[in-house]
Amino acid sequence: MKPIVILGIFVADTAYRADRQPKMGETILGTSFVLGPGGKGSNQSVAAAMAGGEVHFITRLGRDAFADIARATWARAGVVPEVTEDAESYTGAAYIFIENATGNNAIIVAPGAAGRVSVADVEARRALIEGAAVFVTQLEQPIPAARHALEIARAAGVLTILNPAPAAPLDDAMLALCDYVTPNESEAEALTGLPVTTVAEAEAAADALLAKGVGAVVITLGDKGALYRDRTGSVHVPVISAGPVVETTGAGDAFNGGFAVALSEGQDVAEAVRFGCATAGISVTRPGTAPAMPSRSEIEALLARP
Repeated sequence: MKPIVILGIFVADTAYRADRQPKMGETILGTSFVLGPGGKGSNQSVAAAMAGGEVHFITRLGRDAFADIARATWARAGVVPEVTEDAESYTGAAYIFIENATGNNAIIVAPGAAGRVSVADVEARRALIEGAAVFVTQLEQPIPAARHALEIARAAGVLTILNPAPAAPLDDAMLALCDYVTPNESEAEALTGLPVTTVAEAEAAADALLAKGVGAVVITLGDKGALYRDRTGSVHVPVISAGPVVETTGAGDAFNGGFAVALSEGQDVAEAVRFGCATAGISVTRPGTAPAMPSRSEIEALLARP
């Protein structure tokens, strides 16, 4: 089977809990700390590899302890790293403050080397992208790199998936390079200017994206599941529950990883959406992002339930 190639970023998430944020010049005691892997591209790569795909991940890292976390995360999942080492920068990190009483958060992201992913990095992996079954990217790395990779994949007849997260303005020419665009509700609204709070509204937003030249649209709808829409019709796949929800962070990454695996295997697109929903359905029953991604056997067991 041909591989799945993903372009994106890794950042180390450093999450602190406390009663409040410190004032300038003040030191306070926190109640907990968690260090873990993050970055949408990295999370999606782990999800796809855990779900049974042969996954190559194109990114940049510094030469530091956080890079070691990235490589260990990928090794556990079976992701093949396609890394440009950047000695002039550092591996990206995110400071996440979580307020104990409310769960509200404040975040600082310092992308470091990941913010320097370049067209040249992509061009150096041209043959890898051209030989893929599916190519996936997001918008956390610089957009010129994502566009160039999509152009290479499209010219080679590779299926292309764009997860437009975080939301950013995109021109129609870039959208037209995408066989599938996979926004969530807020990202779909940002791309189209249309509200997305119901399945019917999701269909209208999908139509607006189709009019921009996208091949097909999958809008992930949280507890409403996912909507697939192309120029011939729609398929709405409800949530596939695996148990009580613990944490929804990373659910979209789980969906995209599972969806890419199913497409790479030649599954029908409706079944691919179900496979993605099942992957996400298991991930939300566990804390964390990359560590929450399910194995292939777990996904198949969930899908086999009556």
